[in-house]
Amino acid sequence: MWNFSVRGSLSLMMRTLPFILLRMAVYFGITLGYVLVTGIGAGVGYGIGGFGDESFQAGTTFWGGFAGFGLFGVVMYWMREYILYIVKAGHIAVLIELIDGNPMPEGRNQISHATAVVKERFPQASVLFGVDQLIKGVLKTITGLMRGILTVLPLPGVQQLAGIFSAFLRVAVGFIDEVILAYAIRTQSSNAWMSAKTALVLYGQNYKTMLKNAAWLAVIVYGLSILVFLVMLAPAAALVYLIPGAWSAGGLVFALLFAWSVKAALLEPFAITCMMQVYFKAIENQQPDPEWEAKLEQMSGKFRQLKERAFGASDATATTDFNQSNQS
Repeated sequence: MWNFSVRGSLSLMMRTLPFILLRMAVYFGITLGYVLVTGIGAGVGYGIGGFGDESFQAGTTFWGGFAGFGLFGVVMYWMREYILYIVKAGHIAVLIELIDGNPMPEGRNQISHATAVVKERFPQASVLFGVDQLIKGVLKTITGLMRGILTVLPLPGVQQLAGIFSAFLRVAVGFIDEVILAYAIRTQSSNAWMSAKTALVLYGQNYKTMLKNAAWLAVIVYGLSILVFLVMLAPAAALVYLIPGAWSAGGLVFALLFAWSVKAALLEPFAITCMMQVYFKAIENQQPDPEWEAKLEQMSGKFRQLKERAFGASDATATTDFNQSNQS
C-alpha cells in the first residue's frame, strides 16, 4: 500500500521535539498574529464608523478587518524565505542526522546544530529559497508528464479525470520538494544547486514510488486538516464575537488558519519524515540516469536553469579553491 512506517516517522518526530515546539510557536504565532491584526483593523474601522450610521460602521469594520488581514499577509509573504530557512530546512537537517543514526555534536542542541548546518550548505536564505522554487518548478513538470500520459488514453471523460488527477498531484508534490532539499543537505556538498539537480534526476527515476506514497500522505494529511477545520469552526466563530462589529467572515477564515497551523506545525513534518524514508530507501545504491537527466532537461526550463546554476557554482568553487591553493 505504502512504503513508509507511520510508527517510525512518529518516533523520529518525537525525537525532534525542540523543533516541533519551534514549529508550533512559529505557525500558531502566525495564526495569532492574523487574528490580532485583523481584530485591531476591525476595531479601528469600527471606531471610524462611529462618525456615520450603522450601515457605514458595518462597512468600515469589515474593510478595517480586511486591511489588517491583508497587511499581515504581506508581512508573512516577505518572511516566507526565512521561515523556510530557519524552521523547515533546520528541521530537515536534524531529521537527517537521526535517520542516519548520528548523534548531535557535543555542546550543540538540535536548533543550534541545525542552524549551523543550514548556514554551511546555504549561506543565505535567498539561495535556499531560489533552490526550493526551482525544485517546485521541476516537480510540476514531472506531474504534468503523468497528466499527459493519462490524456492520451481512449477513455470517456478522461480530460476531466486528468484535471482532477493533476490537481491532486500538485497537492501531493508539496511533500516532495523538501525531500529534495534533504538530499542536498545530506550529501554535504558545497554546491547546493548540483545536489538538487542530482536529487531531481534520482526522483525522476523513482517518480512512481514517490508519487504513490505522496498521494497516500496527501489523503492522510488533508483528511486530518479538514477534521481540525471542522473542530475549530465553533471556537473560531466564538472568537469573532470579540471583534467589534462581529466580523462575520472571520469564523471561516480563522478556522482555516487554525487548520493550516496544525497542518504546518505537526502534519507536514510527519509527511516529510515519511517521504524521506521512502526517498532515501528508493535511491539507495542508485546513480543518476543520463536518460532521465536529458528528459528533464528537454521538458523543463526550470531544470535547465537549475543545471546552469549548478555548473556556474562549480566553476566558482573551483576558481576559489585554485586561488586559495596559489596563496598557500
